[in-house]
Amino acid sequence: MILPDAAAVAGVDIRGGGTGTREIELLRPEATVGAVDAIVLSGGSAFGLAAADGVMAWLAEHGRGFAIAGTVVPIVPAAILFDLANGGDKAWGSESPYRELGRRAVASAGRDFAIGNAGAGFGAKAGGLKGGLGTASSLLQDGTTVGALAAVNSNGSVLMPDSDVFWAWPFERNGEFGGRRPNGAPTPNDVPVGSPGENTTLVVIATDCILDKAQATRLATMAQDGLARAIRPAHTPLDGDVVFALSTGKRPAGNLARLGTEAADCAARAIARAVYAAEDLGSLRSYRSLYG
Repeated sequence: MILPDAAAVAGVDIRGGGTGTREIELLRPEATVGAVDAIVLSGGSAFGLAAADGVMAWLAEHGRGFAIAGTVVPIVPAAILFDLANGGDKAWGSESPYRELGRRAVASAGRDFAIGNAGAGFGAKAGGLKGGLGTASSLLQDGTTVGALAAVNSNGSVLMPDSDVFWAWPFERNGEFGGRRPNGAPTPNDVPVGSPGENTTLVVIATDCILDKAQATRLATMAQDGLARAIRPAHTPLDGDVVFALSTGKRPAGNLARLGTEAADCAARAIARAVYAAEDLGSLRSYRSLYG
């Protein structure tokens, strides 16, 4: 769950053929609503969309939302991934736990949070490895900040064939996902065949640069390249790949082409970090438990 300090301009780009989303149409540049109050990424397949209900309830109680007719309506786009096959008790009866999970998430939102087996990445997998939640950021020469948050549950592999090297290795900084290079010792990696509904990568790009909705949409579009750099294959008919972009509008508008290039790199890094930070879950093995 991403909670800006105040309502933020947002855009979205969807490339997956099997998405599960909410409040996406209002992000179109021609739509009326100009900003969003939060963005929710959740597991649980379509059940997970209920997490946005809990976020909306909390925001409304705190007076945050689109003011209309004497009340406020929080604007909370959401996207989900499929993790229902990860074990655990799914016999929750007439009401899933996701509404309450969303409420807890927004109530505890802060600058510090866990990655790996956390949030929407808890039950995720990436190819044959445990997936997870990852982040990366970059400071541009003009002082603009761009960051990425990725929940990785992809059908495609994040590793080069027969190798322990991430596809995203050219974009790594400071050994953030192990520092492995293509000339490292190869390790066998089996890439399983996915099945419908089990494959998704969700990304949120955030920047403090001033953007309008059309520019935020273009930023999300450019950031999709990060998925293709870090996962192969990506954007398949089975994937629910979605990229959101947020602008907090704290700094003057900069070079959008440069910003989008950096956003794609950050997305690739965040994807690799999500898998690198993950831990074993049941029979699903993590990168570090297999490769050190």
